[in-house]
Amino acid sequence: MPTLTDSPPTTVLTVTELQQLLPHRYPFLLVDRIIDYVPEKYAVGLKNVTINEPFFQGHFPGRPIMPGVLIVEALAQVGGVVLMQMNWAKDKLSVFAGIDKVRFRRPVVPGDQLILRAELLVVKQQRIGKMQGRAEVNGQLVCEGEMMFSLVD
Repeated sequence: MPTLTDSPPTTVLTVTELQQLLPHRYPFLLVDRIIDYVPEKYAVGLKNVTINEPFFQGHFPGRPIMPGVLIVEALAQVGGVVLMQMNWAKDKLSVFAGIDKVRFRRPVVPGDQLILRAELLVVKQQRIGKMQGRAEVNGQLVCEGEMMFSLVD
């Protein structure tokens, strides 16, 4: 568990730089920064979850829990960082093509800091591919699964 004397995670890409790579904007940009990145392999993002998130108004009043589908979307956005920095993908839009083997292990609540890792597994014909996603809070697994994507013009 981090302490007050621990160094904060290093920023590799700021939210402003993320907005240059991804089409998402408020309230749907679900990644605050990228803290680790290896080109064409993986990226690690960070999401600070606050009570001010618009989805907490209805999910659930009096017991706020981040919707699982938004955790998966945040993982996909981190995966988008890996894809959108490949030369052949820069002018394309990455969209979901499928989600497999997704499991949720514990709730994500206001005050949590999500660490989101997306690792590129395969790309076929520069059009479709698969990533492995893993989300953690304080080193505990929150969500994991495989995400398939399609690149469209």
